[in-house]
Amino acid sequence: MMSRERQVLIVAILASFVAFLDGSIVTVALPAISGELGGGLALQQWVVDGYLLSLGALILVAGSLSDTFGRVRVLRIGLVCFGITSLACAVAPWGSALVVARVLQGMAAALLVPSSLALITSNFSGPAQARAIGTWTGWTGIAGIMGPVLGGVLVDTLSWRLIFGLNVIPIAVTLYLLVGLHEPVRTRPAAPLDGWGAGLAAFGLGGAVFALIEQGRLGWSSPIVFVPFIVGLLAFAGFLWWEARAPHPMMPLDLFRIRNFGVGNLATVGVYAALSLGFFVFTLYLQQVGGFSATAAGFAGIPATVMLLLLATLFGTLAGRYGPRMFMAVGPVVAGLGFLLLRGAVPPIDLWVQVVPAIVMIGLGLAITVAPLTSAVLGSIPAEQAGIGSAVNNAVARVAGLIAVALAGTIIGSALDVGGFQRVMVVVAGLMIAGGIVSWLGIRTPAALAAPEHAE
Repeated sequence: MMSRERQVLIVAILASFVAFLDGSIVTVALPAISGELGGGLALQQWVVDGYLLSLGALILVAGSLSDTFGRVRVLRIGLVCFGITSLACAVAPWGSALVVARVLQGMAAALLVPSSLALITSNFSGPAQARAIGTWTGWTGIAGIMGPVLGGVLVDTLSWRLIFGLNVIPIAVTLYLLVGLHEPVRTRPAAPLDGWGAGLAAFGLGGAVFALIEQGRLGWSSPIVFVPFIVGLLAFAGFLWWEARAPHPMMPLDLFRIRNFGVGNLATVGVYAALSLGFFVFTLYLQQVGGFSATAAGFAGIPATVMLLLLATLFGTLAGRYGPRMFMAVGPVVAGLGFLLLRGAVPPIDLWVQVVPAIVMIGLGLAITVAPLTSAVLGSIPAEQAGIGSAVNNAVARVAGLIAVALAGTIIGSALDVGGFQRVMVVVAGLMIAGGIVSWLGIRTPAALAAPEHAE
């Protein structure tokens, strides 16, 4: 019979896996989607950012729901909604319908990620928690990078629409496992939802992202661009003002006063902005400039997937033993150097010489970074705030990726070419290395680990 700890870990991995997989699997299908539905680069950005927008805006509310109503209940609702919206994406008849379905899918995904990670942090402790988080981050990281592999095969052999229908299988398995998983009855009254905070966050992110994507087509002088941008900035400022005063904030700003939590989230901005922008442009570049098939472009990321699969749990365990600081400092620098190596991928591209070594280096850097980063952030806060803490960190990661992808057109220019690709890789490397520097300067090793065996 499966132990509760093992069941919790499998449920947490599967629930997050579909959310992260769906965030990345679509990337390799973007040329096929715009080829069938039209829309060019703007539609490609919206298909990615529509999902990230609602996920980033609502994941904080979902974290509060997880802490208040229970991780299992919120996970179950999220999985059902995610399955329904995935099918809506699969049958979308035109571009705008697909974007709407992706926004709704992101809302469902917001219920999955913080609840699954909070399920781990509330059922594991000490070194076992670090190992479990390492396993979780390894598999969710793999989902983020193996998505293009699976998506490429489906696009080339069947249809891009099947990348969304595929979600039904892991969702069904996870719902089955949840049947036998129970948690203690909630003993505290439900906290009121922070409706004002959620609304201001959605308007702030939505306005800014809309402007950043559409300015490439309409220009900053267009009122259709600059008005939403200004409204978005004002709404986001209002969000921060409100969260500092709200009786039940969905993003408690006091958490950021905890050193490792605040610094870890700052490092998260650099790492996940780089990761989202880097793989978004890399996958498009291999197809639209390099001339590779969707399958070949997807398989180009396999070395990074292998590195994560083999090493993420190891580095999660090492971070639990020695503290996360060194790993969070070294890992992003290694990944940043890998992205710089990709600048040499100039047509005619030799995958084995110009791409694979760089992707291996990126995968190694991510394996060193991701689990220690998650442990540093969530290990610094009280267990009863695990849900909201996980939600905040995931929101920071998704919003960082959201803004980075929205800026892709600004960095690339009017069309993706070799020069635009190389500029993006430099920006991505800079973001990664900045995340490493921030970690080295700001992260502190917990006292219990800093002096483990003295004076017995």
